[in-house]
Amino acid sequence: MSFGAGRRLLFALLLLCSGVLSANTEYYRHVVFDNSLTSDAYFYSAGTANGRSFLEQTNSRLPVETKTFLTPPNALRLQWQSEPDGGWEAEVRVINFRNRFPEFTGHALYFWCFAPQAIAAADLPSLVLSTAREGLQVAEFPASFTDPLPMGKFAGDLPAGRWVRVRIPFSEFHSASIYEFAPQHLQNVIFHQGHADGARHTLIVDEFRIDDEPAADSAATLTAPENVRAVGYDRHVNVNWNPVNNPALGRFVIYRSLDGKNFEPIGIQLPGTNRYSDVLGKSGVTAAYKVAASDQQYHLSPLSTAASASTREFNDGELLTMLQEACFHYYWEGADPSSGMPRENIPGDDRIVATGASGFGIATLVVGVDRGFITREQGVERLTKIVGFLEHAQRYHGAWSHYMNGGTGQTMPVFGMFDNGGDLVETSFLMEGLLVARQYFHGTSAAEQDLYRRISKLWETVEWDWYRTDPKSDFIYWHWSPEWAQQIHHPLIGFNEVMITYLLAMSSPTHGVPVDMYYSGWAGQSQVAIGYRGGWSGANNGDHYGNGHTYYGIKLDVGVGTGGPLFFTHYSYIGFDPHSLHDRYTSSYFENNRNIALINRAYSIANPKHFQGYGPNAWGLTASDGPEGYVPHAPDDNDDRGTLTLTGALASFPYTPDASMAAFKHYYRDLGGQLWDIYGPRDAFDPGRNWISPIYMGLNQAPITVMVENYRTGLVWKNFMSNPEITEMLHKLDALTTK
Repeated sequence: MSFGAGRRLLFALLLLCSGVLSANTEYYRHVVFDNSLTSDAYFYSAGTANGRSFLEQTNSRLPVETKTFLTPPNALRLQWQSEPDGGWEAEVRVINFRNRFPEFTGHALYFWCFAPQAIAAADLPSLVLSTAREGLQVAEFPASFTDPLPMGKFAGDLPAGRWVRVRIPFSEFHSASIYEFAPQHLQNVIFHQGHADGARHTLIVDEFRIDDEPAADSAATLTAPENVRAVGYDRHVNVNWNPVNNPALGRFVIYRSLDGKNFEPIGIQLPGTNRYSDVLGKSGVTAAYKVAASDQQYHLSPLSTAASASTREFNDGELLTMLQEACFHYYWEGADPSSGMPRENIPGDDRIVATGASGFGIATLVVGVDRGFITREQGVERLTKIVGFLEHAQRYHGAWSHYMNGGTGQTMPVFGMFDNGGDLVETSFLMEGLLVARQYFHGTSAAEQDLYRRISKLWETVEWDWYRTDPKSDFIYWHWSPEWAQQIHHPLIGFNEVMITYLLAMSSPTHGVPVDMYYSGWAGQSQVAIGYRGGWSGANNGDHYGNGHTYYGIKLDVGVGTGGPLFFTHYSYIGFDPHSLHDRYTSSYFENNRNIALINRAYSIANPKHFQGYGPNAWGLTASDGPEGYVPHAPDDNDDRGTLTLTGALASFPYTPDASMAAFKHYYRDLGGQLWDIYGPRDAFDPGRNWISPIYMGLNQAPITVMVENYRTGLVWKNFMSNPEITEMLHKLDALTTK
């Protein structure tokens, strides 16, 4: 079967289960550790030893075991020696990714052990549990920790060469802190020195979870997954299978054979996700795959029938289509099943759908239809679901909140109690995508005509002028809440990602703002505007909107400092074509955006802070989570933390096609074993700290698909710019600019 035919068959089959991604929330309400994304040391761990005691460590973290594991592809290795004058402790920390549900569910701690040589119960470590992120360093309420509990009491004597499950009821743990221990808020499982026998021991540990004892004989109800198929790409193979609807299902286990005979386990997949991406690392490789279902006690179903595929060298066009397809999946099969809206992040809290990311996702849907990833009818069906949800979701003078509950449409104030109303910037990103779709799905069918009418009504009922706060205000403001009014009194001032808000507000046929607010607000010269720009950036260059300085030999017309994070050049230009915009400060926002991207890359090549991994093919500083949480990564001293966000370079294809392609080939062909997964390139990584983002974000995958398409065909730009309201606004702005 040809690649093209295989891809079409793959997507036809995926359509059968699109939107049925089961909740990640439930999985991560139980799992403390299943696998490490890195193969040498586990980032979410720590180890120390003192005196003559010994603990094996890799850069103060626990080493990853890649040959012996319960669930593939790895486990953790504890190797210690306990001496009377010393001590050691090894922490396995909970991964606190964005919007992880804050409570575990269950009454016991479970984990699995494998001893290469037998270990007597008396010689096993003790266990301490902690609700503080830094292990035993408890400083404030409600953090607490427990008395040491001998592991041997529950594990018994460990035989050599066999996996043993350890179960410890939480009732056995007693607080040693000044506060009661709350197991549902567990943050660390800590092994520490027990009996000082002076001997070297090794223990492989895997699959830490909090749970209750599952029903007996649940494995007997699991059957082999059906209709396993595989499609080969440039350096990886996608494996797919039919959904399994069985409450006993705990995970899928994927097996691979390179000789067609011997199948070895290579990875797991969460329940409800029926796809696995296997990076083989080179072209010209044929592999066969089988899949098994596993229950919560790690019993396996029979293996499925085998499916095989081969990798082959792709040309640049095929690579870009592959990239767009992979990122598209986040918004197709990873979307909330009730609303069709994309989740804020995966894994994460499955209730939370993101308004701005949904606008980008709608533009991605248009690309998916045009590229043949899905049919036009399926695109219309999904968009109809989204529009129906938006019509009934909570609105605040026409604006939607930043986050909503995908099942109910109710506002979710993720950023605190003042964030319980309208978010005009997120609404702008949403409307940007809707206006793209309004023009693209403007066919003669009744369904498309209905969509055009309904999207137009949503557009016309956004009260942009309300968010001006009063008719004399120079600025549009970000938020409004019926309870708190403008407690978050955040004016929108450029240059940053919110240009689209002014452009849409000036374009509105029903609730518009005067076009001269472009210069009084967005590009304003008041002390408020000047102070705002200098305040967030810490730079004077560009605090008057225009910049005019040269960085690394590249002149920047507009932008603060060295230009800021690259999402400034992406979010407003998902739909709005920057070729079409100029003002008193620059003759072309396309060229200005290109220069921001070129400065970003040049900074990464210069690498003034000497971070590992930066270079001509590894650049793209923009907003994402990093090892210590969210940072708007940018090419400056304050906001460069060593984290590379892949969408930075990949969504810059229209501006820097050669450099972006070189970055993509490096990220995929050289680093794909760590950075490529079922939704394409992972969100971010920090090479110097051996950290890889455990999540995908809705704001970061869509710009890749859409901006690559804008580079290739200009499809999304053309559709957005064909809205007559946008054309009329630009005529008015041009007239004002030339006065």
